[in-house]
Amino acid sequence: MGTCDTHFFLSLMQIFIPCLLCIMAKVEALNVTISGFYVFGDSTVDPGNNNYIKTPFKSNFPPYGLDFSNQVPTGRFTNGKLATDYIVSYTGLKKELLPPYLDPSLTNVEELMTGVSFASAGSGFDPLTPTITNVIPIEKQLEYFRECKKRMEDAMGKQRIEDHVKKAAYFISAGTNDFVLNYFSLPVRRKSYTLQEYQNFLIQRITDFIQNLLAEGGRKIVVAGIPPMGCLPLMITMNSPDALFQRDCIEKYSSIARDYNLLLQQELRKMQLHLINSSASNAKIYYVDIYKPIADMIQSRKRFGFEEVDSGCCGSGLIEASILCNKISDVCVDPSKYVFWDSIHPTQKAYHNIFLSSISTIDFIINN
Repeated sequence: MGTCDTHFFLSLMQIFIPCLLCIMAKVEALNVTISGFYVFGDSTVDPGNNNYIKTPFKSNFPPYGLDFSNQVPTGRFTNGKLATDYIVSYTGLKKELLPPYLDPSLTNVEELMTGVSFASAGSGFDPLTPTITNVIPIEKQLEYFRECKKRMEDAMGKQRIEDHVKKAAYFISAGTNDFVLNYFSLPVRRKSYTLQEYQNFLIQRITDFIQNLLAEGGRKIVVAGIPPMGCLPLMITMNSPDALFQRDCIEKYSSIARDYNLLLQQELRKMQLHLINSSASNAKIYYVDIYKPIADMIQSRKRFGFEEVDSGCCGSGLIEASILCNKISDVCVDPSKYVFWDSIHPTQKAYHNIFLSSISTIDFIINN
């Protein structure tokens, strides 16, 4: 190639490459039909909001965060990423992790627009639940979302943010603490509610929360069910007649989770039907199953590459969580062989499997 040809080729590439990058950027933008990802709930989706409040229910110390490249704990109650981190990365809204809203360094409005989590470990739908561990109630999480909206409106204008909010997705994951930390552990609610009444009480709280989200402009709302509670290592330890040697799932509590999830799905379907003739007729409410993916990992451990399914990786794995799982705790050699990181929370690998099981629902939300 001659000198003139080389100069011509380089000049052509200088024009062509920016145009190509521009076209690719437009194509990527077209593929992402959700404008942001906003999360509410408990420790299953809290990336570290509890770091910034006065509560004993924290995980911003080793060995939490063990599988991050720098091994720095973030406040996530696991050894690495949560399912919501995988989801937001999959959608292309974030490169990797979903940030906690209460992080004081979160001042970039663009970062708020692509998504944040308002969730607080230890929280629940029952107002009594967050008072047990002094964490952020669901209602307060919604207040934070309103505050977030205002911050975005001040920077971007009300009309743009109204459109943004309608195109965003909203993910809600809570309920386990209402049973495990509250109803099963304390006498207060059991004195006032039968089990069925308490389930209905929680579901009414969920529907109220969804109605409030709809009133704020949310139109794509995803609600996660609860896991097989009888398979949580802590529940086995507390309820097995021989917790050291007989560590099977406690069917009584897992069946309660199944019943609750069924009631929840029925209520969400009713809500969807009632929306047809409302001002939010274009809203969609989705259910994500958490129970089956975890039950499958436990029942078919070898197929998923797990070896331990009835104890956590941290400490004895029988009772440790939060401050009981700390820098002096023994840690298993390979967390990827464990379904549970501590006595309550799944490992990063288990969260990744939960994410994989929900991809069809995520794709549907993105493309509709």
